[in-house]
Amino acid sequence: MFTIDTSTAFGARIERQLTDEQVIWLTTVGKSGTPQPNPVWFTWNGEEILVFSQPNQAKVHNITGQPRVALNFNATHGGGDVGVLTGEAHLDGKPATDEELATYNAKYADGMAGLNITAANFHRDYSVLIRITPDRLRGF
Repeated sequence: MFTIDTSTAFGARIERQLTDEQVIWLTTVGKSGTPQPNPVWFTWNGEEILVFSQPNQAKVHNITGQPRVALNFNATHGGGDVGVLTGEAHLDGKPATDEELATYNAKYADGMAGLNITAANFHRDYSVLIRITPDRLRGF
């Protein structure tokens, strides 16, 4: 099982970023073998990173063919605060739990309001739930 050593400054920062950051970069691999990074909204439940996607996006097709993914946070302007997670992604045919939806909707309430979309409409359009189980963390 993947754990983050929050007793270190690096681990504490990563845990904070998993909770507080608004965007993480999800990199999938296309049929050609080319990495395809995309900024995505996400939540962390302590075991998995959850991402909602529209159904016909390349990241959905890429995960179906190649479930290994990488996730990274934005680094500082000078190249510091690097954090990269790798793991397995899968498309979850089950809906998110009420608790998962509540956490996601609270985190992105301002973002959804800025897009002039309700949470219900967002989840109708972004109906594919991607669950990513990290297995490795690196950075500085």
